[in-house]
Amino acid sequence: MPLLTNAQYDEIMRAYSERQLKNRHAAEDRRRAVYAQFPEIEEIDRSVATLSVEKAKLMLGGDEGALTSLRRELAALRDRRRMLLSRGGYAADYLSPLYTCPDCKDTGYIDGRKCHCFRQAAIDIIYAQSNIQSILEKENFNAFSYDYYSDTDINPTTKLSSLATAKNAVAECRNFIDSFDQKPKNLLFYGDTGVGKTFLSNCVAKEILDRGRSVIYFTAFQLFDILGKGMFEKDADALAAHDSIFDCDLLVIDDLGTELSNSFTVSQLFLCVNERILRGRSTIISTNLGLSQFADRYSERIFSRIMDNYVLIKLFTTDIRLQKRKRKQGHNQKEENHA
Repeated sequence: MPLLTNAQYDEIMRAYSERQLKNRHAAEDRRRAVYAQFPEIEEIDRSVATLSVEKAKLMLGGDEGALTSLRRELAALRDRRRMLLSRGGYAADYLSPLYTCPDCKDTGYIDGRKCHCFRQAAIDIIYAQSNIQSILEKENFNAFSYDYYSDTDINPTTKLSSLATAKNAVAECRNFIDSFDQKPKNLLFYGDTGVGKTFLSNCVAKEILDRGRSVIYFTAFQLFDILGKGMFEKDADALAAHDSIFDCDLLVIDDLGTELSNSFTVSQLFLCVNERILRGRSTIISTNLGLSQFADRYSERIFSRIMDNYVLIKLFTTDIRLQKRKRKQGHNQKEENHA
């Protein structure tokens, strides 16, 4: 859990207050609309409130006979309410309170402990990761397309086509997501530039975030920069970030190999990989390096840890960005010809 300044903590709590107010207004709008359509539901809600107070009094008074009768009345009213809501095409819980996070009911805390949504909010502030949310709205499984992978381009080693390889990669990602809470796993995406490694990493990251788990995303340059600031400059934010790098539910390191490689980056990569394995925390790494290049650049020790603890996924296709550019140019040319 990142260490927060008072100002950062206040910022998070203000966001919870705004969220509560927004959801309360949305729930009130729903209630007004339903009451206008079914005035009987408003009468039922008033009766339930009144009878609930009577029920509490009877419970305190120990009148079991009257209490049993009252329970039957309340049950009948609630059944009638559900029936009316269903008639209007509403779910049974349509008029229940609305929460962005049902687990903590938008308070940030569960039984006095910080909720997972609070942890992610703290991570977003410490790492200024708000931009990743907008990226994940575009790069997710709903937007993933097999159209850029060929069924005739064959990997001579695996004998699989580019398309079959991509489908296997997606299946591995789904398995990673489905087993995330039961058994920590790690993924290494490798292959040339523009084959979909970062896109698939983001697809997985969004699914894990949507499950209420904490996710930290870094390019390799950002990761080593923040680790360096913490070690050499004693930067307060970097020091606060340090523990979360090793302890967040999922760490995504993108474009490993694009950073300036030296003894510091190699030692820090080993520390990061090894420590997260020991803590049972999942990591996704993407790199343009081939496996032999990876071993040469980061040492046999790191390569051995990767080979023993990561699922290796190689993707190959013609650079997807180039394919998109050509298709766009072809589309524009067709429009000009028809003009």
